[in-house]
Amino acid sequence: MRFNLPNTLTLLRVAAIPLMAVLFYGEPPFSTWGAASVFTIAAVTDWFDGWLARRSGQTTAFGAFLDPVADKLIVATALVLLVHRFDNSLVTLCACVIVGREIVVSALREWMAQLGRSTAVKVSQLGKWKTGFQMTAIGMLLVILPDTYKYWSWFAQAILFFAVVLTLWSMMIYLQAFAQVLREQEG
Repeated sequence: MRFNLPNTLTLLRVAAIPLMAVLFYGEPPFSTWGAASVFTIAAVTDWFDGWLARRSGQTTAFGAFLDPVADKLIVATALVLLVHRFDNSLVTLCACVIVGREIVVSALREWMAQLGRSTAVKVSQLGKWKTGFQMTAIGMLLVILPDTYKYWSWFAQAILFFAVVLTLWSMMIYLQAFAQVLREQEG
């Protein structure tokens, strides 16, 4: 395992998860802005470390493994925190769909890798849009308290709902690719 700047940034994203959770349970406004800031820095770092690794030729197998794991961990943690804060069916349903999709797609990628067809389920542009909308909505919702800024809360929840639509759409694309590979394997 080779440590370089992109891998270090990814590890820092994982280390930021407990910090985000601790800040979340502090006193507002420090808690809301603190948790949202940690999450937003992690989201920007997610984009930056991948760009830096490709641009500088520092891609590693460890980084390719850890980067999506770090993303899923911080998003799932933030969603669990938001379900606790908002306690409404829309946020809860969105969180369940997003986390469920990530589990399904991760399992699918692992299975496809075992079949030697991991390129059939690589990240698409739609997946990048999905991630962008998820990160934006989650960052906004971490700042907002449910009983204040109601219009902003509704707006952020609408963005989260749109992210769920993209989440399901991208999952269907992965499932179609998987079905095609299975048909080829059986045929």
